[in-house]
Amino acid sequence: MAAAEGYADRVQAGQVLAERLGDADLRDPVVLGLARGGVPVAAEVARGLGAPLRVCVARKIGAPGHAELAIGAVTAAGPATYDERMVRSFGLDEQGMREAADQEREEARSREERFQVGERVPLADRDVVLVDDGLATGATARAAVRMLREAGPRRIVLAVPVGAPDAVESLSHEADEVISVLRPPDFAAVGQWYRDFKATEDAEILDILHSFA
Repeated sequence: MAAAEGYADRVQAGQVLAERLGDADLRDPVVLGLARGGVPVAAEVARGLGAPLRVCVARKIGAPGHAELAIGAVTAAGPATYDERMVRSFGLDEQGMREAADQEREEARSREERFQVGERVPLADRDVVLVDDGLATGATARAAVRMLREAGPRRIVLAVPVGAPDAVESLSHEADEVISVLRPPDFAAVGQWYRDFKATEDAEILDILHSFA
């Protein structure tokens, strides 16, 4: 089990999350890891559930001059989602928002192609377990859930090792169920709950995917 202070790394976090999901009533599940950091976590979940693993790509739309601050997110296929409060605070116009979304959508498409290993797995009438390494604003998870709805799954379960309480609450109105092992009231960033939170590289993702192929 996870210590109160967090996890050693994404692998341990995934193992703990897999234990939690073992009690869920999942039917014919498929596990999708949000690229990039969610994929190592999702791999452990997929192994624990004996389920196929695939990658889901959602890209954060950064605020002007503050690329790490999400004002929204977009997937390769779905519409962009925005935090209206953030959009108003930066005074963004429709054209600027569209240009930023289009740029990130193209990157999402490129990454989807890069991470397509093996045959596509149908999602219709199955339980989809969408996994990330944590929820901060929940922007990318929200965009991913809305895109996945279009595939007709029976149920979407969003599962994370740690999440900001307000993000977990917000996403509970998007996914059919949100599972967050830790919901610390003093949450500031996902990385603070991991002792090893180094960046996940494309090569690591491809190695993981090939191990499931």
